[in-house]
Amino acid sequence: MKKVVLLGSTGSIGTSTLKVAEDLPDRIRLVGLAAGNNADRLLEQARRHQPEAISINDPARAGRLREIFGATTRVYSGDEGLIRLATLPAADIVLIAIVGTAGLKPALAAIRAGKDIAIASKEILVMAGEIVMSEARKHGVRVLAVDSEHSAIFQCLDGKPSGSVRKLWLTRPAARSAPRPKRNFPASRLSAR
Repeated sequence: MKKVVLLGSTGSIGTSTLKVAEDLPDRIRLVGLAAGNNADRLLEQARRHQPEAISINDPARAGRLREIFGATTRVYSGDEGLIRLATLPAADIVLIAIVGTAGLKPALAAIRAGKDIAIASKEILVMAGEIVMSEARKHGVRVLAVDSEHSAIFQCLDGKPSGSVRKLWLTRPAARSAPRPKRNFPASRLSAR
């Protein structure tokens, strides 16, 4: 059984992950859940899945959740709460489904605690991919991609020697391509990397 910490449990990837966990109760156990500010949904999720610990961004909302759960579930808040969940001793893997760059510190904390990570936020890899991957190698953990674009890249590269890839071309999906402000770049500003 995989013991999972889910950072970003109230968002779309988080709620999809919860459904998968519900469908596979003999294979997945949620040991930690974190939400941004949706305390009501986090409360509902925690009651249903009974994790060891939860975290919410706002300390006041965390206080309310502490009153509700008492000693049955540890309740954390803020950035420190994310790091505490990411390093829970019981966790095998930390799924980071937090929007933007807020997942970087908990991702690095999880890696340094020897946890595999699954990343749904491509911003972490765009912003600090070299650091994340270097730390993962150093600590012997896996970095898995769970969102469509970067998951496709990881799947294409799986098992291939890094020297066998000369270029990767990333394009914008058509649904996201319009409307955007026009930018004119002379050819001389584009490099052939």
